Amino acid sequence: MTDRMMSRRRLFEAAAGALLLSGCSVQEDSSTKKVKKQDKIKKAEASDQSKHLRDKDELYEVYDDSGIVTMYLTVSRGNSSENTDHSWAEINTYSVYDYADMGVTRYQVMGLLQLGDEDGPVAGEVGYGEEAPNATVQVRGQTSSNNSQKNYKVELKKGKGTWRQQRAIALNKHMGEGMRFRNKMAYDLIRGIPQMMGLRTQFVHLWVCDQTEKSNDTFEDYGLFTQVEQLNKTALKAHGLDKNGHLYKVNSFDFHRCEDTIKLADDPDYNQANFEGMLEIKGDSDHTKLIEMLDALNDESQKIDDVLGTYFDTENLVYWLAFQILTGNCDTQNRNCYLYSSLNSNTWYFLDWDNDGMLRKLELSLTGFSDYASWERGASNYWGNVLFNRALRSKSFRSELDRAVKDLRSYMTEARLSKMIKHYREVTESLVFASPDIDHLPVTKDQYEQIAVAIPSEIEENYKSFRESFKKPMPFYIGVPQIDNGKLRINWDASYDFEARDIRYTVELARDYAISDVVFKAEDVLLPEVTCDAPDAGQYFVRVRATNSDGYRQDAFDYYVTDDGKHYGMKCFYVQDGGKVVEDTYEEG
Repeated sequence: MTDRMMSRRRLFEAAAGALLLSGCSVQEDSSTKKVKKQDKIKKAEASDQSKHLRDKDELYEVYDDSGIVTMYLTVSRGNSSENTDHSWAEINTYSVYDYADMGVTRYQVMGLLQLGDEDGPVAGEVGYGEEAPNATVQVRGQTSSNNSQKNYKVELKKGKGTWRQQRAIALNKHMGEGMRFRNKMAYDLIRGIPQMMGLRTQFVHLWVCDQTEKSNDTFEDYGLFTQVEQLNKTALKAHGLDKNGHLYKVNSFDFHRCEDTIKLADDPDYNQANFEGMLEIKGDSDHTKLIEMLDALNDESQKIDDVLGTYFDTENLVYWLAFQILTGNCDTQNRNCYLYSSLNSNTWYFLDWDNDGMLRKLELSLTGFSDYASWERGASNYWGNVLFNRALRSKSFRSELDRAVKDLRSYMTEARLSKMIKHYREVTESLVFASPDIDHLPVTKDQYEQIAVAIPSEIEENYKSFRESFKKPMPFYIGVPQIDNGKLRINWDASYDFEARDIRYTVELARDYAISDVVFKAEDVLLPEVTCDAPDAGQYFVRVRATNSDGYRQDAFDYYVTDDGKHYGMKCFYVQDGGKVVEDTYEEG
């Protein structure tokens, strides 16, 4: 079973003891003086009171973020010592993944950022009247080959001012998302959920003037972006959290202990690059507290309710999870979130990040993709994560999750979502349906209309999937088949049923992922293993499904990816000459 996950924090305060007053009377010469007897002082008993995570509402009341802000960015070459001596075309050639593969620092250019309106920079705003660069610019995240469809990070230099108290300005294109407003919609919804902490967002119209190759004074239209507040020390302080605390961006982590990678920074075998492949360090780099939590979580002898009570705030956990489930933001099993903990607390919290995949069920089906189906709907989506796997086995945790889901379901109504979508369309469509965005939009105008109308009803569909997921067996992993003495042995992890219903398996071995050219099939299998005659050399697909005694079926975690998306419940492998079996692996990126 693999791992994924994230976290929260709990703050502890000792109750202050009452002041002990001395009650002595003034000394007199009279022999008849009396001293008033003082009543026994009442002292408050010290008690640990957990504090739930709460955002600062006033942060969102300072600026009107309901429209579009216009930004002008003039990019130019800098110097090699600052790694800014690059052309704009060179900057836009690579994504962060390319840099990782090349083992080089991300390329940057110098930039002059100016804020204004559609007529130009405005007096009083950042960069007005300036000519020298006030920032650096680099590409961030997954990107396309087209310059205008990149994501950018613009970082204002110290002493050059801030924009809404922020120096790091992340501009996201959300190129694969047909509506182009989902991420902002998510954070606007989170603002109305007290149990979650959000981030400030703003629609941005970006214009870029490229002076890295030659003298130029013409700004090119780069279309619509969504600015999302960078979750860093500045943001932590702004939201009332501990800026010196622990903060990890979850890149690929299932909350397994991973002793070979998750080590203290002073360990001789510590490899920061490998560590950050799982958890990107954004705060304090002392991993002692993280390791302590993971040791407890992965110790099956410790009751999960005790572990949750010690290291997590269940309220934060269930509301974060409920929000992802109801919005169908499925790509959050082991990434796309942050783990935060105050420096002086043992409690870990999950902070929301990257929501452009939410409420996309119809859009994916219209564009021909099968992603986010099968076990990726409902609670089963998080079964491969150690934290949620153990938590979901707890009746008390499931009860709290159920209450959170119902609470958010009553909040994210069709009427509320329809009103929000109407506003976003009025604000953004003039840019979405104009170049350069229209040239790269993954949906047609007709599909856009269908999706916009259908989005509000997806909350209820996802709620039904959540309820249904508890009736099904949980997903499981298929092992790599092995050949021994002319026999092919296929095994898999046992599935789990919340009501302890009887589970049987169906196993199919085929030459194609459609499972139409079947060479072996076994039904009503009780134990998680079968054997058959070893097949000839070639490519094969093994599909395993679990069915409980009430007739509810579940696919294995494994899937095979084609241009049409995921084909669930199967593992692809090759039988080579001589009988060696090689698994066909797929890396998500």
